[in-house]
Amino acid sequence: MTKIVHKPLPSRREFVSHLARNGQIAAVMILVSLGIGVLGYHFFARLEWLDSLVNASMILGGMGPVDPVRSTGGKWFASLYALFSGVMFLTSVSVFLAPMAHRFLHRFHLETKGEGPDES
Repeated sequence: MTKIVHKPLPSRREFVSHLARNGQIAAVMILVSLGIGVLGYHFFARLEWLDSLVNASMILGGMGPVDPVRSTGGKWFASLYALFSGVMFLTSVSVFLAPMAHRFLHRFHLETKGEGPDES
């Protein structure tokens, strides 16, 4: 039989480092998604740059569009961007929260095995 070796709980410093790294990844995901939205609203829906930013921000944040889209290309883009944004927002939140979930599950696992967490 193979013996399972349990890793100790990473230190708070390592946890904060993982959280910061994942926060940066999530921020990049949001900024790239926002950039796609701004460009799409500007070129497909023919909105001004600031109006494109407002619409992309509102869709990405789940609030809904501000300006009506009149062109066919703009409507196609708005539909696809709304679907993309919903998935991207949830994905970026998941990426950010992953270190917290991992730490919770790791700590829970150590406690059920009768080992105390190593909080250096």
